Amino acid sequence: MLIERELQVQGWWDDEAPDDDALESTVPFAVDTLRFEQWLQWIFLPRMKIIIELGHPLPNASGILTMAETVFVNRPEQSRELRRLLAAFDQLIAPTA
Repeated sequence: MLIERELQVQGWWDDEAPDDDALESTVPFAVDTLRFEQWLQWIFLPRMKIIIELGHPLPNASGILTMAETVFVNRPEQSRELRRLLAAFDQLIAPTA
């Protein structure tokens, strides 16, 4: 996935998974236990891969770009490509009128 590649390019890819408690957060984007980049790597990407592999419908809303813009407000240049990719995801799943 392009999102995975961009996380790696930016040095935001972790080699070790967070502990199970951190991954079991029920708070949106796991903001109470993970950095946004960790949430993308350890929760979002694996879930999307499973959904695609099993042919399940994509979610109909995410808010992921809004979260990325908030998280990366102080890193606009470094996060530009990742935000572009997340915007494309939001556009892909946006309900059509």
